[in-house]
Amino acid sequence: MIYIVRHGQTELNNRRVLQGRSDHPLNAQGVAQAEAAARRLKAGGVAFDRVFSSPLVRAVQTAQILAPGAAVEKDDRLIEMDYGPYEGMDLSTPAPEVLAFFGDFAHVPAPEGMEPLAEVVARAGAFLEDLRQCRGDILISTHAIAMKGLLEVLTPGSNGAYWSKYIGNCAIYTVSNEGGRYGAPSELI
Repeated sequence: MIYIVRHGQTELNNRRVLQGRSDHPLNAQGVAQAEAAARRLKAGGVAFDRVFSSPLVRAVQTAQILAPGAAVEKDDRLIEMDYGPYEGMDLSTPAPEVLAFFGDFAHVPAPEGMEPLAEVVARAGAFLEDLRQCRGDILISTHAIAMKGLLEVLTPGSNGAYWSKYIGNCAIYTVSNEGGRYGAPSELI
């Protein structure tokens, strides 16, 4: 089984700042979220055979808490979307073009300077293709938009449904991988 998790909360998440690729650690709440997720997984008997993470510290910390003692394999394809000149923007007063994009990811292109969603999907797809032959329980620790890209690839015909879905800190989705064939993702509630 594959477990895809969004990292725990950072201080920028708490302050509603678009953090993108800036490298901020988990705050106390983020550590508590990851610890709670780890307890849930452990209670379910999950022990990870491999652990993959975005190279950003918040995702690596989350992976380390969910899979203590495991080697964390960092993969740049799991990094968050590049928000370009909008990184660091206060989300309580977003630029109009960012508000339009976040309001309808599926139909409004990313503003100039941001990484296009097609690139997020392409790198997510390349990662999943490489992962296809992995067996056992796999953890992927990533970010909201990168996670949505993974879920879009895993759900052909979703027509962008995941782009507008809220994915909270430490939300977990599971996906089966039977003989290199992925099942439909489902949120671990």
